[in-house]
Amino acid sequence: MLYHHIIEHPESKERVVFIHGAGGSSGVWYKQIKEFKKHYNLLFIDLRGHGKSVSKNTLKRYYTFRTVALEIIEVLDHHNLKQCHFLGVSLGTIIIRELAEYDPSYVKSIIMAGAVMKFNVKSKILLNVADKVKHFLPYMWIYKIYANILMPKKRHKTSRNLFIKEAIKLKRNEFLNWMTLNNEINSLLNIFCQNELPIPVIYIMGDEDYMFLTQVKLLPNKHKQYSSLVVLKDAGHVCNVDQGEEFNKVALEFLSAVAA
Repeated sequence: MLYHHIIEHPESKERVVFIHGAGGSSGVWYKQIKEFKKHYNLLFIDLRGHGKSVSKNTLKRYYTFRTVALEIIEVLDHHNLKQCHFLGVSLGTIIIRELAEYDPSYVKSIIMAGAVMKFNVKSKILLNVADKVKHFLPYMWIYKIYANILMPKKRHKTSRNLFIKEAIKLKRNEFLNWMTLNNEINSLLNIFCQNELPIPVIYIMGDEDYMFLTQVKLLPNKHKQYSSLVVLKDAGHVCNVDQGEEFNKVALEFLSAVAA
């Protein structure tokens, strides 16, 4: 079972589940813990090969978003959890959406931080290049280059360094395993963009998220009934770190409304 840890609230019956992105860990939520635990029960999960879910015996495997989602469901079932609020960042947003597609009974609402809903030309090129050189270059070189392109500004330094630091815990085989997700990501995102689930969703994006903001801005025109968008000023892709205080305010206001 994936490593996870729980923070219980003495009165709340609502649960928020935190899902990090590729190369990260539960550590990316350090700016959320203090405020969120005042109001809700919290569950932090480290995805396979990340954080404290690192295995010493990593084998080469073919991953799918469904298999990743099912591992999260295993944790939820272990604690008899349904109708949770989910908060994801970057790749974590795709995993949450796949989980909701598979069985929406687990999901009461979704907060998408730095959501990945469609790739622009630049991000597609980066993925293709990474796929071609993944067997030849050290994976940390690839990750550092991608992190600097994705989070280029000086004020992104904290979030950029955090993800690079956490990615070091990945084993090479695990990196290659996660790269196999590229085989289905475009077709999956097309389905997500076309179909709106009957679940409240808020997209919280940084105005300096050059890779993904433009595409996410189009979603409220397609997903009109259940979705909303808030763009944070002076924040990049990992907006929950770049503008933690403002992010918490927006996310908690959303949760307060949907949990009522």
